[in-house]
Amino acid sequence: MTLSKNSNSPGAGGMARQAASHWSADLDAKMTRPLRVVAVSGGLQSPSKSAGLAQHLLDLIADQVSCLPHLVDLGLIAPQLTGSVWRTQVPATVEQALAAVEQADVLVVVSPVFRGSYTGLFKHFFDLIEQEALTDTPVLMAANGGSERHALVIDHQLRPLFSFFQARTLPLGVYAIDKDFVDRRLSAEAVIERARLAVQRALPVLELTQHSISSNSERSLAV
Repeated sequence: MTLSKNSNSPGAGGMARQAASHWSADLDAKMTRPLRVVAVSGGLQSPSKSAGLAQHLLDLIADQVSCLPHLVDLGLIAPQLTGSVWRTQVPATVEQALAAVEQADVLVVVSPVFRGSYTGLFKHFFDLIEQEALTDTPVLMAANGGSERHALVIDHQLRPLFSFFQARTLPLGVYAIDKDFVDRRLSAEAVIERARLAVQRALPVLELTQHSISSNSERSLAV
């Protein structure tokens, strides 16, 4: 008795080629995953100028690199955040925000200037971040204030904070004042150009970060 093959079913060679093709597609997808870019707005309310500036920077980055942008607006979770002293006490919404920052490939941080520094809400949030979670993470820093007198807050306050975390603070920051916004959206051309330049200067670091992620994915798949 002779058994005939089903003409619609692939042979061993065809099945192997299909499996290899699927594995290659999976490999490419894992090696080229978008950067997780997370922005944190330290504004005390929502919406806010800080959140508008953070979103503007997120959009600029998304125009230049393949990424998954995400905004953590502390003004939205302020009541839950301020009611927690320890990480073990935070509710799920705050834990999700903390985890998003800790898992970010790139950070954008923005805070309004309050008493010459970032807000207490902003500092409390980062007090709950695991100490080594941001090691080597590129951080683009920005701030907004009532006048130009506080422009050095980026170098005198934000940069030391993220140096403590051993993050990779990017050299060019963005500072905006109240009159640079219309309806909480950045409108001053000089500051818009500064933001564009800050992102352009950050691109080589972002490309290195993407390359590092791809290399790590390749090594993990080879094991």
